[in-house]
Amino acid sequence: MSLKSWFPIPPRSHFSLANIPFGIITTPTSKIPRPAVAIGDHALDLAVFAANSGFSLLPSIQPHLSVFYKPTLNDFAALGQPLHQQVRKYLQEVFRENTSSPVLSGASALKEECIFPLKDVTNHCPLQIGDYTDFFAGKNHAYNAGALFRGPKDALQPNYTHLPVGYHGRASSVVVSGTPIRRPLGQILGNPKADLKVPILAPSRRLDFELELGAFVCRANKMGKPVPIHEARNSLFGVVLMNDWSARDIQAWEFVPLGPFNSKNFGTTISAWVVLADALEPFRCKSIENDTKLLPYLKDVEENVYDINLEVDITTQSGETTTITRTNAQNLLFSFPQMLTHHSITGCPMQVGDLLGSGTISGTDSGTEGSLLEQSQNGTTEVQLKGDERRTFLEDNDTVTLKGWAGSQDGLLVGFGECVGRIEPAINVL
Repeated sequence: MSLKSWFPIPPRSHFSLANIPFGIITTPTSKIPRPAVAIGDHALDLAVFAANSGFSLLPSIQPHLSVFYKPTLNDFAALGQPLHQQVRKYLQEVFRENTSSPVLSGASALKEECIFPLKDVTNHCPLQIGDYTDFFAGKNHAYNAGALFRGPKDALQPNYTHLPVGYHGRASSVVVSGTPIRRPLGQILGNPKADLKVPILAPSRRLDFELELGAFVCRANKMGKPVPIHEARNSLFGVVLMNDWSARDIQAWEFVPLGPFNSKNFGTTISAWVVLADALEPFRCKSIENDTKLLPYLKDVEENVYDINLEVDITTQSGETTTITRTNAQNLLFSFPQMLTHHSITGCPMQVGDLLGSGTISGTDSGTEGSLLEQSQNGTTEVQLKGDERRTFLEDNDTVTLKGWAGSQDGLLVGFGECVGRIEPAINVL
């Protein structure tokens, strides 16, 4: 299929015809959240499109048109990957140059009614998230962080290469890109070096970002029935960028013996547009080499992660923006299918809309680290920003922007847009 379009799409747009990501929007003409797809600098309102016979040439979706009138993508996701693929390919054909489905190209009134500039729409969380689990599959980050606290010899725990390490996060504080993040209050050590460890209640002084990907589940399994690895890939809807904000000082005091709690539950930001698994299929690649012989239930296909370029920008209150991280999503030791299979091996019932976080993605070179914890060596080295500003951790009114895209050819990028959060000062309750 030719991927040239009759619709104007900027050549470096993340939302090319090769992509067709799904999200939830409200528009200037309707404040009711509804599904949409991003195309170039615009969004196609799928509720209006469906109501005006936009899907009339796709018979397989006819019994399910109600999914395009729902306030989340859960019902669409639950239709399964075969229908996701058919809808995506149909919409590609609708926008293709010399299309055989001119339901939109030849209908100027409908175009005005259902296509909106992205700058004029409001994005909402794309799915209702029942449960959220954050993994720790970025081996380079795990090693870097472990080396800071336990030394290089004991950086990775003995179980690390045998299974996808994870913990249960807080679904209620997962928010869509653009939502401000308030600096959390919590128990921290006023003097971490003192022999007597006495906590104080204070705003976090070591607030950090974490560069991650997130994947949504689209197929439920019954309690007591694990998802086998050969079925796990078909149980995933799509992928988003994810910033799992972290309060390092709160975490340092609380995490023994049960792991992160308040240091992680105050906010997780995801990008607004879900890139379907089908769109990412051409970009599958090998994960980081794992020399450990995995148990059979975790053995995945060889090309099991994605070749996605990732960047992190920090914009300070002065307005200066610095790109501090450039890395790639192939720096993962375990894949999302492996995470899902391991998560369910006990018989844990996964639900449509559940979110899996990859863990922080870091490379091995300077400037590829996916957190300030690594870049500042736990606050001992300042990170140079533009305008002669420096950071060890995030300050109030800093804005963190994650970006990600697969591919390099003009007109064929498969990207995520941006995942943006600005730090607001802590509430004064002291």
